[in-house]
This record gives sequence, structure tokens and C-alpha cells, in this order.
Amino acid sequence: MTLADAGGESLLRFVIDDAGPVSAIIFGELYRRGEEWKFRAVGQGYESGLAGLATDFGVDIEDDEADSAAAVAEESSAVVPPDAEPRTTLEAVPAPRPPADEEAAPKKRTTRPRTAKKKVTPPRAPVKSLAENESWKQARLFPVSALKSDRDREMRSTSVLLSVMAQVPRFGRRITAPFGAPSGRMETFTEVSLPHGDTPRRPDGVIRVERAGKLWTALVETKTNGNSLKSDQVQAYMDIAARRGYEAVITLSNDVALEGSPLVDVKIDRRRKHQVALWHLSWAEVAHQAQMLIRHEGVGNAARTWLLQDLLHYLQHENSGCHGFQNMGSAWVPVRNGISDETLCQGDPRALEVVESWERLIRQVCLRLGGELGQKVLPAQRTRRGIDPGARRARLADQLCAEGRLQAELRVEGAPGLLTVCADLRTAKLRTSVEIPAPEQGYPLTWAKRLVRRLAEAPADLHVETLVEGGTGGPRGTLERLRPEPADLLPKDRATRITGFRLSLFKGMGSGRGNAESGFIRSVDDAVQRFHTSVVAHLDAPASGRATAKERAAV
Repeated sequence: MTLADAGGESLLRFVIDDAGPVSAIIFGELYRRGEEWKFRAVGQGYESGLAGLATDFGVDIEDDEADSAAAVAEESSAVVPPDAEPRTTLEAVPAPRPPADEEAAPKKRTTRPRTAKKKVTPPRAPVKSLAENESWKQARLFPVSALKSDRDREMRSTSVLLSVMAQVPRFGRRITAPFGAPSGRMETFTEVSLPHGDTPRRPDGVIRVERAGKLWTALVETKTNGNSLKSDQVQAYMDIAARRGYEAVITLSNDVALEGSPLVDVKIDRRRKHQVALWHLSWAEVAHQAQMLIRHEGVGNAARTWLLQDLLHYLQHENSGCHGFQNMGSAWVPVRNGISDETLCQGDPRALEVVESWERLIRQVCLRLGGELGQKVLPAQRTRRGIDPGARRARLADQLCAEGRLQAELRVEGAPGLLTVCADLRTAKLRTSVEIPAPEQGYPLTWAKRLVRRLAEAPADLHVETLVEGGTGGPRGTLERLRPEPADLLPKDRATRITGFRLSLFKGMGSGRGNAESGFIRSVDDAVQRFHTSVVAHLDAPASGRATAKERAAV
């Protein structure tokens, strides 16, 4: 269950993964206390079904009238106000409106079980095409075949995105909410001429949101392919926005912004009473938000879902130029060569460039994996809050020069541990791994057998290592070798305490700095996707000392 605001921005999430043998369940309840509406996560199940739930709320259910509980449930929506956009909604669950004569006098709590059936409008399953062969291309609302120049790509990409933002309010809200935009009526414009000295300026787009008679305005500057933002251009838009009282300037490109490392250098006049905020948005973030709404959350309307699908198809097409971070930069090859022949020295500025590119790549990998899973995937940093980002990256650059490795940790919701990605530039190998803590109860042999059984669908070349107290390294081996003999994971010294298990996959690292088939970026993205799909997905429930009856019998 997800609690969201009126614009679809997720606020809280409540997952029930151990419901057991119940046929009716209360996820949460919306209620009024005094002058405030409140929401509470409950998670209470009923093995007796809807009749048991209704009885718990004071409804008399006769044994020979099983259908009466269903009839009561169908009338249970009178507590939801008939507003088109309720202030607090469940994203995937729009409640049915009550009859007009019931709006003024909602039913008493004791006569209605609080159950409401709702539905999302997911994309329809693909049907068999009527085309004669694969050479026939389906007509698209946003065509990409005629795009020839970067200017054409920028103009069309901006117009396509802003148009869909205005027509799909939940998507538009998702894009603008992080920039401080209010929730309200949105209109978008392209190629607007604004006065600026002797020559008027034309930003790629303008976003305006109206709420309670007040306007929020942002200028948009767009770049596609590998084109970088120009400081003088963005500076001009910042000055125009400040003079006209606009709130923000939003830059949009394939690059990923990092804290403490701005993509463009602009000067902000602090003497001005009205300050303009400068924000950056990556095309990868745009595709991520569209993917989340299409595949996992829904927009409550089939036509809007189709619009988002066509937008996502456009963004992912090779001709659009909206592919996200695609280049490790000019320092990538010299740094790799310097590590290989041991000539790279600490303090080399090229190492810092590679560390920043690596951080941008990891952020984009998180977006793509999160879009596939329908949940947040975030980079985890083992540093204290308040540490200067520049100093942290400088330290990582020195580690790169000394050890020849780039490493990052991803926090995936529901995973038993952090997903670690390590690129060893000396051996040209990628390692993806996760550490599973040992259960608090049970026997080590039981843990080993259960782990191997949970990895029945994992690749045979998966490396499994036992972690022991003291960090001296325990037994290890491939899953193929361990499947017939899980006991090989146990230390020979039975007194040695097992602290957990590490699962790892290795693959070759791409040599190029780009996103081609042989590129480094593609190889990292593929490694993370494969590891999560084939390994982590089978470990979503953390290990515990309690075994089911079936597991005890197998052990």
C-alpha cells in the first residue's frame, strides 16, 4: 500500500509479505480525529473472510447468508468525499463515489466494514499484430524517423515531454514536485521569445503551474545526445527569470547532476530580492518516472497510460538522443592505461574525473533498476552526513590510483543486504555481490542447506563464500560444486562463528568508455540487472532462524 499526495508523489509505503492463510485483510484506515484527517497502517487479516471482518465492525452475519457480507462491502464507500482529486489518496486505489443523497450523511462506522475495491489501469497486454512482417513499423504519435540534427532532436524532445506533462497531471507533478512547484493546473509552452538586452532569448520551453491564483514559472533548457549545457546560455535564462519574477530554471540533458559538482557555472546575484533556483534533470530520470507510472503505479486512465507508453518508446529510441549518461569522459582511457602500467599517481585530476563519471553511472543504474522493480533503488554511501562531497570524491580518487578499483553500493528495498558493484581496472573484471547476515537462530548446516535451496534458479558459476568472525575468510566455492554438498560451506573448526554469506558473480568489463555493446557503461548496467534478477530476487526475504515444516523435513 502506498500513500501519495494529490499529484501522485509517494509519501509512505506499507508492505505486507507475511499475511498467511487469510482471505480478507485490512491494509490501513483513513479516519478523522478532531479537525484532522489521519491515516494508519493496520495489516490485520481474517481467516474467516469478509464475514469475519464485517462482524468485527459490528455487522451481524448469519451462517446461511454468506453473500450478505459481499453486499455490505459494496456499500462501504460512503466515507470517501466525491472530490475529483482527494487530498490524501491511495495511488492504486481510487474509491467509488457515494450516491448524492449519502454525501451529507455518511454511514456510521458500526454498520460498514471499511473495504473498498479499486483498480489501476495498467497497459494492456500486447495483442497479435496485423502487420504482414516485421518490416512494417507501427505508426507513432511521436515519430523519430525524421530526426536528423541535434536542433531537431532538442526541439521535438522538449515539445513531446512538456506536452505529455500537461496532459498527464500525475506525470507532470512527478517531474516538477522536486523543484518546488505547487500542485495545480499546469500549462507548458515551447520556443517562447523573452526580451534580453538587444537580442531576445528563446528558451526551449516554459512550465507554468497555477494554484490559488498564484503562478509558478520555470524556464527549460534542453540538450540531447552528448551535447553539454552552455554556461552563458543558462546564465542568460537565470537573469531573465530573476527580472521577470520566475521561480526556476530547469536544465535537461543526458548528464547526471552530482552534489557539489555543478554541470554549469552560473553566478547568482545575492543582492536581488527575488532569487531563482537552478535545477537539473536527466533524461534517465524522465524515463524512470514514466516507467514507474506505466508498469507499477498507473495513472487511472487508459488514454494517459497510452500517452506515457508512447513517450517512453520515444525516449528509448536510438534516434531521440535522450539516452541518459553515455560517456565516461576523456579521462577514462588514460586512467585505465595508467592503472594497467602502474604510472597513475595520487592527486592526478583525471582520476577525480573518472570517480565523478562512475558516480553518475551508478545513479543512472539505480534509476533503471528501480524502474524495473517499481521501487526505490539508491546509492549507499558509507560516509557521515556533512562530509564535503568534493573531499569524499578526492579520497575515492586516491583509492582508485592506489588500488585500481571503483566500488559502489546500492540499497534495494526488500533485499537482505547492500548490492555491491566493483570494477577492477587491473583485471578488467566486474564483480557484483551481496552479503547475507547469518540467522540469529538455528544450526549452521541448516543455514547452508536453506541458502543453496533458495538459489536453485541462480547461475551455476555463482560464488558463495562463508563469512566468519574475525574476517579471516571462510570456505568458498561455486554454486555448481556446493549444490550436492552444502556442508562444504561450514568451517572445519566448529567453534568458528559464522557471521554470514557473500554471493558474487564475475564478468568481463567493457573496454570502451561509451554505451556500445563493448562499452564499460553497458557492461555495468547488464551486470547489475543480471545479478539482481538471477540472485537477489530469490533472497528478498531475509534469512531467519525459523524454518517451515517443509524445510525442517528437507533438512
